[in-house]
Amino acid sequence: MQWQRIHLATGILERNNRVLLVASRYPNHAEPLWNLPGGRQEPPETLGAAVTREFREETELIIEVGELAYIAESFDYRSATHFTNFAFRIRANGEPQTPANDAHVVEYGWFTREALAQKLIVPVVREPLLAHLAGSEQRYFGYNDPGITIEFAD
Repeated sequence: MQWQRIHLATGILERNNRVLLVASRYPNHAEPLWNLPGGRQEPPETLGAAVTREFREETELIIEVGELAYIAESFDYRSATHFTNFAFRIRANGEPQTPANDAHVVEYGWFTREALAQKLIVPVVREPLLAHLAGSEQRYFGYNDPGITIEFAD
């Protein structure tokens, strides 16, 4: 089996005890999935450049990248994909906007920490974020099975 590797860079933007999430469509899911803004790194960009670009594409916000919050790694055996997500604390001014004519991101929202547990249905996304927001010092999360398969439109 030939595995592919995908590096993801996501951003944690928190204001007034609420975290910004985006809802994205994927070809193999009937309903949009909520996640932190961010996406795939494109060589030769750094992870910081990737989260900056992806955040702007998904929210139209210009961000400042802060500290690395955590790394979450997973292996999707169904698609033979090794995902590594690098989540950064970020800062930004202004309000996010849903991108015009974007078939991927369809909505954004600010959610309390309590609401995140219900919005984020994928454990590899939910568990590291909630641990980080709760003050955990754990910075690495590994999953042999993410519990979901994601197909990208491109």
